[in-house]
Amino acid sequence: MDLFDELPIEETGLTAEQEIRALREELKEQNYKYYVLSAPTMSDREFDEKMHRLQELEAKHPELFDPDSPTQKVGSDLVESQKSKVESNEGFPRIRHRYPMLSLANTYSREEVEEWARKLPAGVEIVAELKYDGLSISLWYEHGQLTHAVTRGDGTEGDDVLPNIRTIAGIPQSLVESRKSRGPHKLAQWGVSKVESLISSDIPDRLELRGEVLLPWERFEALNKQREEQEEPLFANPRNAASGTLKLQDSKEVARRGLTCYLYYMLGEQLPGTTHYERLMQAKQWGFPVSEAIKVCHSVDEVMAFIAYWDTERKNLPVATDGIVLKVNSLAEQEELGYTAKSPRWAIAYKFAAERQLTTLKQITYQVGRTGVVTPVANLEPIQLSGTMVQRATLHNEDFIRQLGIAEGDKVYVEKGGEIIPKIVGKVESQESKVESQYAFPTVCPECGTKLVRVEGEAAWRCPNEVSCPPQLKGRLEHFVSRKAMNIEGLGSETIALLYDKGLLHSIADIYDLRADDLAAQERLGEKSAQNLLQAVEGSKQVPWSRVLFALGIRMVGETTAKKIAKRFTSIDALQWASKEQLMAIDDVGEQIAENIVAYFADMRNLEIITRLQAAGVQLAANSDQQSAVSLPQVLEGKTIVISGTFTEHSREEYKQMIEDYGGKNSGSVSKKTDFILAGENMGPSKLEKAQSLGVKLVNEQEFLAMIHV
Repeated sequence: MDLFDELPIEETGLTAEQEIRALREELKEQNYKYYVLSAPTMSDREFDEKMHRLQELEAKHPELFDPDSPTQKVGSDLVESQKSKVESNEGFPRIRHRYPMLSLANTYSREEVEEWARKLPAGVEIVAELKYDGLSISLWYEHGQLTHAVTRGDGTEGDDVLPNIRTIAGIPQSLVESRKSRGPHKLAQWGVSKVESLISSDIPDRLELRGEVLLPWERFEALNKQREEQEEPLFANPRNAASGTLKLQDSKEVARRGLTCYLYYMLGEQLPGTTHYERLMQAKQWGFPVSEAIKVCHSVDEVMAFIAYWDTERKNLPVATDGIVLKVNSLAEQEELGYTAKSPRWAIAYKFAAERQLTTLKQITYQVGRTGVVTPVANLEPIQLSGTMVQRATLHNEDFIRQLGIAEGDKVYVEKGGEIIPKIVGKVESQESKVESQYAFPTVCPECGTKLVRVEGEAAWRCPNEVSCPPQLKGRLEHFVSRKAMNIEGLGSETIALLYDKGLLHSIADIYDLRADDLAAQERLGEKSAQNLLQAVEGSKQVPWSRVLFALGIRMVGETTAKKIAKRFTSIDALQWASKEQLMAIDDVGEQIAENIVAYFADMRNLEIITRLQAAGVQLAANSDQQSAVSLPQVLEGKTIVISGTFTEHSREEYKQMIEDYGGKNSGSVSKKTDFILAGENMGPSKLEKAQSLGVKLVNEQEFLAMIHV
């Protein structure tokens, strides 16, 4: 008889063995979605409740212990198939943590916080800090220089995302330089070497700081607005956005998004201070970004007061928080209390419950975007949620609606995802709702009546009528004139809608046929506005080829991808005849993007528009400067190059551009695939050590310039 046959039936109707296995699989899947895909489909609270349920079951049935259970491991953010990616220089190098990077035990109950605190030694001090909702990072410093920035990974090893971390302004690259900039002005009268000696004398040779990488609310909203305009999936909250950003291979794009960071723990040998709080204050003195919201508490009452205060006040912060972290202050007492398999016993996280309200789903309406995607929207009975009135929430797609099993008239629960995006998270079950929902997604476009199509492998239904579907036409016009495209001021959404309705605008080429008298005759415009608009239209003819390509609105061809395509194909004429295989040879151009480009040029209506744009004088080819860069001898073709150190002749960014112009590929990490390192002064010690161990050649500034004949 199998052991599991003797186990009791639990409340779920499953045996303990069945429920344990089901929970383990479900939680592993959610860990993958949360840490790797940055696209969770389960709320934090629901995840934590299921984790606690699994812990309870495993405690009751120790004979079912499994070291691979989610209760025994930290969720992993390691990039899938990382080994092969690192070897081909397409991913981040994987590094083993010097100290395990564990997660914290957490609770939503203040009673459990009190219980945890009362179990601690008498008289113990507790440090209360905000729990920032970002991506965990470990910063390694050697001799005062930042050498590695390692994600949590699986707690044992993580991805070194140093090139991306270097884009965060608040993180010191050099502790010596940071302290020089913060030190007393009178030190300037002493010699430089003496100043550096004084400043660096108390900085340990090896130092590790741990913290959270965050995307501020303001940046998050701007990023989601941009993604919405491009009809890309929105990030559910700033944490997912920060995670997705930090895993990008393009550090320039990371820099543009504006990440920030708060550090909360220091590790290393022979560190100053005997308490956690003292070390945080020392870190702040060295120039590290440490939060002001820290308090040393001497009683449970002080802890509760801290929690109560920040439960409200955190809503005024520029970054996302999801709770309070409590840590034993004494480092000696931390050591004595020790660790469980996945978390320290001397710390606990209290998590704020997401604000949830019950309301009625009055109606489901449908929006058609620029590329024809039909998005369902929930129109709600208005409710107050996290300080704002909520009347609408996205329903994403048909699959999402069916998964929730909701229909018009249902009582639904609404939360603010990351406290900013309203989302429906469930419904009140009634006798009527137990009957299978009769919901049906529209079969025709709600705007033009065209039969909808659903591409295999995609969740969205799409209207294929690009010719005369009004939202698609107006959406393409708005995209074309946007700031990062043709940047035509004066053609906002209202003006475009007005001119569309008056029959003056139906395609992007019509913009260049607009006349002053036609514009001046329109309501809300007048002669002055008409002249300003036409000047902006004329100025757009100087927009470079890569931005024009982006402005055309070819599906899935974003700003960065357009730049790479425009560099490979320096004119619209060359791009028009590119094959799918030629396009896929370009970085970031996959099969779907290549097929979209080929399909775009196979449509005679698009070719007609291009002809009209050319006749109007729009830049559909690279100018002489861009052409000369492309025509440079590709002496670095096929070579992968790492830049390290400081330079005198050119900046690091200029050298990166040179490497690309001469056919090479930039990489932020040293591996056996690295051809050589462009090494300047003060080269990073870790890169030097790695280069020596792998036998990678070092090329100095003058040697590199001679190599490319500059």
